[in-house]
Amino acid sequence: MERQQISRIAHANHPVSAPLDDDSVRRLLERALPVGDEYILDLGCGGGEWLLRALAAYPRLRAVGVDISESALTRARHAARALGVADRLVLFHEDAKDFSSAQPFDVVLSIGSAHAFGGLLANLAAVRKLLSPGGRILVGDGFWDHEPSPEAVQMLGEFHDLRTTIGRVVADGWVPTFGHISTRRELDEYEWDWAGTLAAWALDHPDDPDSPQALAVAATHRDEWLRVYRDVFGFLCLVLRPTID
Repeated sequence: MERQQISRIAHANHPVSAPLDDDSVRRLLERALPVGDEYILDLGCGGGEWLLRALAAYPRLRAVGVDISESALTRARHAARALGVADRLVLFHEDAKDFSSAQPFDVVLSIGSAHAFGGLLANLAAVRKLLSPGGRILVGDGFWDHEPSPEAVQMLGEFHDLRTTIGRVVADGWVPTFGHISTRRELDEYEWDWAGTLAAWALDHPDDPDSPQALAVAATHRDEWLRVYRDVFGFLCLVLRPTID
């Protein structure tokens, strides 16, 4: 069972692939899109959930999505047609870190994709090249809410505490204009949804050859969350603007 298929099934009931509820997503988009006619880009858009919500809410918006998964982009295309926003959405099957554009974007989204760029600051450096003057970034990444174990670091990657994370972003030339720290409820609901939806799929498809693997992956994920990182991992979203030189 491929990783992309596992992720697709696990996120079926939580299409925003981050620990955020619908109200948090709405407020973040409102702060990132103050005018409503912006030209926006989502790097690592997956099934396009952020873009689809933005396009549905703002009828003058134009959007571009980039993702390495062709199956995820296919789902995004189908959903865009169903919502009647396909004429304002362009999708590219490409590695997000390699994407370039002759036309800059008013807003760039990069939620949970920093690892693909080599870390948060490398993610911001890549985004800066694509941003129009006075533009905004909506970025989401992890941080350590408490001191992690070596196992947690090995499992999730190198993060910093909240104060250090924001300090590094500011020192890199960005001004936070809004932020959201995922609540315990959002974090827990995301993990329960991820493992529970995958496990339910396995139980509902007992004759599928991938069912045993899916059930095992769900159990392992749930155990690692509860045992290794539930009490130490946090998730932060920031709306950022470049510092005025």
